Amino acid sequence: MSANLSGVRHTRGFDVIKPLSIAALLLMMLPLVLLPIASIFIFGMSKGLASFWESLTAPDAIFALQLSFVTSFWATVFNVVFGLFAAYVLSKYTFWGRNSIIVMISIPTAIPTAVAGFALLLLWGPYGLLGQYLSADTQIMFTPYAIILANIFVTFPLAFGVIMPVLETMSHSLEEASATMGATRWQTFWHITLPSLRGAIVGGALLTFARSVGEFGSTILVSGNLAGRTQTAPLYIFAKFNEGQVEAANAIAIVLALFSFLIFSVLFFARDWLEAD
Repeated sequence: MSANLSGVRHTRGFDVIKPLSIAALLLMMLPLVLLPIASIFIFGMSKGLASFWESLTAPDAIFALQLSFVTSFWATVFNVVFGLFAAYVLSKYTFWGRNSIIVMISIPTAIPTAVAGFALLLLWGPYGLLGQYLSADTQIMFTPYAIILANIFVTFPLAFGVIMPVLETMSHSLEEASATMGATRWQTFWHITLPSLRGAIVGGALLTFARSVGEFGSTILVSGNLAGRTQTAPLYIFAKFNEGQVEAANAIAIVLALFSFLIFSVLFFARDWLEAD
C-alpha cells in the first residue's frame, strides 16, 4: 500500500512542475509561433485602421482573396467527394494492391509543393504529356483551372486521411441491421453510414479548404501569378512584398491568419458537435 501511495504522492498538494511546464511551453512557443503571428497584427495596425482598410480593399487584393476562396472551394468539393468514395471502397473491400493505393493517395503529403506544380506543368503544360494535345483556347495552365488542379493535388490526402480511420473503426452493427431489414446498399449508406461520418466529412473539408487557401508553392508555377487574373492571396503577398509594398502584403496576411484561426477554432470547439451521432 505504501509503495503505491509513494508513486502518486507528487500529484497531491502544490505541484511545482505544473507551472514550470506551462511556462516552458509558452517560452518555446513565443519565438516560434506567438511572436511571428503577433508581428503581423502589430505591423498591420501601426498606421491605423484607415491605412489597413485601404490596403485590404484595393481591387487586386479583393480579386486575390476571391480567387483563393473560389478555387479552394472547388478543390475542397472534389477532394471531399473523392476522399469519401476512396475511404468507403478501401475500408469495405480487401484486395491485392489495396495498400499500394493508400500509399499513392498519401504521397502528395510528402511531395514538396514546388515539385507538385512542376509535375502538373509537365502533364498539362503547352508541351506536356497531355497539354500538347489541347488547343490554345483549351489550355489549362496559367488559368484559374490550373490553380484548382494544384489545390486538388496538394490537398488530395487530407479529407481521405480524416474519413478513412473513422470508417475503419466504426461499428457496422447498424449497417448489418439495415441490410437485414431489406434496405439497399445505397439506402444503408445514405441513412446510416453517411450521418455517422458527419464530423469526419466536415473536419476533412475544413482542413482541405484551409490548406488550399494558403497554397503557394504549386500555384506560383501553374498560375502565372498574373495580377487580377490568376493571382491568389498568397501570391499577392509574395508579389507585393517583392515590390516593397509591405503594407499591402500585410493586410492580406492578416486576413489569412484570422481565417486560419477561425477554421481551427471551429475544428476544436465544435468537436463534440461534429462527433455526435
